Order: sequence, then C-alpha cells, then structure tokens
Amino acid sequence: MLVLLRRCLVLSLAALTGALTTAPAAACPFCSMQGQTLTGEVAQASMVLFGSLTNANATEQTTDLVIDAVIKDNPERAGRTTLTLPRYVEPPRDAKYKYLVFCDIFQKKIDPYRGLAVKSDCDMGVYLKGALAVKDEKPEKRLRFFFDYLDNADIEISNDAYKEFANADYRDYRVLAKSLPPDRIAGWLKGSNTPNFRIGLYASMLGHCGKAEHARLLRSMLEDPEKQTNSGVDGILAGYTMLEPREGWQFLRGLLRDNSKEFMLRYAGLRAARFLWDYRPDLVEHKEMAEGLACLLDQNDMADLVIEDFRKWQCWSMSNRILALKGKPAYETPIVRRAVLRFALSCPTPACAAYVAEQRRKDEQAVAEVEELLKSEKEPISPPPSNPSTPLNK
Repeated sequence: MLVLLRRCLVLSLAALTGALTTAPAAACPFCSMQGQTLTGEVAQASMVLFGSLTNANATEQTTDLVIDAVIKDNPERAGRTTLTLPRYVEPPRDAKYKYLVFCDIFQKKIDPYRGLAVKSDCDMGVYLKGALAVKDEKPEKRLRFFFDYLDNADIEISNDAYKEFANADYRDYRVLAKSLPPDRIAGWLKGSNTPNFRIGLYASMLGHCGKAEHARLLRSMLEDPEKQTNSGVDGILAGYTMLEPREGWQFLRGLLRDNSKEFMLRYAGLRAARFLWDYRPDLVEHKEMAEGLACLLDQNDMADLVIEDFRKWQCWSMSNRILALKGKPAYETPIVRRAVLRFALSCPTPACAAYVAEQRRKDEQAVAEVEELLKSEKEPISPPPSNPSTPLNK
C-alpha cells in the first residue's frame, strides 16, 4: 500500500503539471511551469498595447486606454494614443498599476480579450519589445536576453523569463550557460526569496560556469536536510556532478543506494541520473551509470521506475537481474510485475522470451494488453550508446 501511495503521488504531480501547462516535446529537464509565454501571446494577438485605464463607464460598458507603449501595432489603431475599449474595467484606485492589453480585430473593430495588470513602474514595455526583437534569433542569444530578467522585480516579467527557459531544451542553454556570471547565479541560490521551483534550473546553470567554491555551495545544499525536501534537488545533483564528476556521481550513487532516504529524494536522484544518461554521458559512462542504478531494483518503491528506464535505454545487459526479481518482495507489487513484463516483451534475449512465454501461459489476455500498449507507445526508444567500448546490449 505504501508503494502504491508513493507511486500515486508521483503520477499526480506529473498529471498536475500537464493539466496546468502544455509543455513542448523537448523542455528544460529541471524546470516546471512550461507553457505559453508573453512573447507567444503577443505573436498570436492582432494588437498589444501597454498603458493606463481611465474613464471607466459602467453604463456604456467602456473604458479608455491611454497608450504608453505599442508592443504590437495594427492599422485599426490609426495612430491614436487613446482608445475607447468596449469593456468596463474598474480602474485601480491609485496609479500603481498599468495594463498590458491583448486585442483581436473583428469586423474592423478592436476587441480586447485579455488585460494583464502590472506595476506602473515596471519594465514590461521594454521587456516585451526586447523579447520580440530577439524572437527569431538562435536559442542561446534569445535565452541570454531572458537571463537578465530572471531576477526582475516584477513577478510577471520574472516568471515569463523563467518560462522561456522552461520551454527550452537543455541543448539550447548548455553552450550559453558556460558564459553566464556564476556569482550572480550563486547569489540566487543563496537568496531566501528565490522560489523553490527555480532552484533546479539555477543549479544546472551553475554546473557549467561555476568554480570550486560553487561546487562546495551545491554540495552544502545537498547536505542540508531542509533543502533536501525542496524541489530542484535533481538540478543540484546534476550541477554538482558537472562541476565535480567523480565526487558528484559518488554522492548520487550513495543517495540512490540508501533506501532509508525519503522516496521523493531518491526519485530526484533518479531524475538526475536520467539527465546524465540522456545529455551528459561524458561525465558518467552509460555502463557505469547502469551499474549504479541497478541498486534500485531491490527497492520496492523504485524498482518499476528503473526497469522502465532500462527498457527505454535498451539496457538488455540488465535482463538477468530484472528477471531475477521473480520471487523477491518487489515482484509482489503488481506495478513491478508489469514493468518486468514490459521489459521482457521488448528485450531480445532468450531468457526474456522464455519469461514472456511463461506469463502468456498464465494469463494470455494480460500479456496481450501490455503488448498492445507497447505497440501504441509514441515515445521513441533511445538508441544504444554509440561508444563501442561500453555496450549495454551484449
């Protein structure tokens, strides 16, 4: 029951993320909050204006917008600096707020469909104009622009800049990260006001541009019991391993082995290992990584997760260890047995074929259902490692 509850927690978090945002196929491995950015919204709008609301008329259902900046123009504006919008919006009682107004044009009439309130002294106009100026540039140039707004005082701007990184693939910011200012990033990691959901991204950035003192900072964060319960541990582990490959991998491997650690902490370790496997085999070879992850096969609450990883990575060298789970406590969990079957159905070894035949004799329908799911699986299987000195499928 405990394993099931923990698994449900992981699946619920993944479902919640998917419900709140629509992430691109490739996105930052250490970020949450993917989804539509302000730059994307501007691109979809017919016109975007920034200014102050005044003369709100509840009877006429109109409000005047005094334009301070034109983010995206349209001929229907006709050069006007004040527009009467066909919406009643009660203006703020003071001058602390202005509005970013997104408009459609319908039958040659301006139709405002979204207004975003921001502080009047914020950099929204400058930010969006700058974002539009680099929208067609190479990813590293675009993201360098957004990096400078990650700590902007306005939360809408800061979160939007973060979202640009969240939507980006690691490859998009890997080269850029090498030239970022490490002390500035370290300051963010030390700061008490930095949101937990940003820690993973910042730590992974520091892993590229940091020095010995920054490796010590990341190590201290990993050893801090309070920070172990926060999100972003996977990014800290990855960043530390990038700065100190041997020490980082030893720390990560020790974390994975210790089944007395909380599930979510070990799961963060598995996510860090997945990142290293997919993106940084130069730090830890695949063969060594697979051996390190094999310890999870003996952990009832982690076995199915790593079995599925081995299947996706085509680590057929793990087949005997996975099949040996039969008769062990972890195998008593249905989700683990299903993971073993999925692996065996994908693995070309005779032992796996014999296991599938045995399961088919016991429950042919159950095997057929798993086979059907595997056929419909859209996720591509990663190719085996290109380094011939460390094959995993022999």
